[in-house]
Amino acid sequence: MKKILIVDDEEKIARFVELELKHEGYEVEKAFDGRTGLALAEKGGYDLILLDIMLPGINGIEILRRIRRDSNVPVIMLTARDAVMDKVSGLDMGADDYITKPFAIEELLARIRVTLRKKSGQAEQKAEVLHCCGITLDVNRFKVTYNGVPVELTAKEFALLQTLMQNKNIVMSRDSLLTNVWGYDYIGETNVVDVYIRYLRQKIDQKFNVKIITTVRGVGYVIKED
Repeated sequence: MKKILIVDDEEKIARFVELELKHEGYEVEKAFDGRTGLALAEKGGYDLILLDIMLPGINGIEILRRIRRDSNVPVIMLTARDAVMDKVSGLDMGADDYITKPFAIEELLARIRVTLRKKSGQAEQKAEVLHCCGITLDVNRFKVTYNGVPVELTAKEFALLQTLMQNKNIVMSRDSLLTNVWGYDYIGETNVVDVYIRYLRQKIDQKFNVKIITTVRGVGYVIKED
């Protein structure tokens, strides 16, 4: 039986969702504030977390950030806020999906099923750990280290580094990176790749005084390993 954690300070909504989930055969636990929700999430054992953003104590974005330090448990952000930046913050921090209140329970249940199927498919894949230039990137555990020292990355930074490491010694154009990391239908700032390369360099190259990511002028970026 799949186990789902609901973290939402609107108790009526949380109880309604709980009843619907139990009717669908899920096991459910609830938390009505951020601190309790974080404690339960860190305890682990859940197959999926429904996480509100506006919570007393600790907000949902901070809870998600702390969860992603050690876990890639699927998280669906569940909130009344529909501002674009809220969605971007949640997804960029590693949320798997985002649904805005008020919502149809059928849509929420469908999103849960899709997210769990996607996670199940990923779990069946062979564990992937990449090594290059002192960097170790554990895909399944969402962990990066440089010579054993942890490196904290956002979901997009992680995906960008993963793509470069999977294609080490191959120069990746900006368009190719944009497609692989942000998706072919990405609509946004065209210099987003350069911005995130800069973030990676700040967290790895500058922090450890190394040169991992090389710019090939007029073409793109590459991680070289002899």
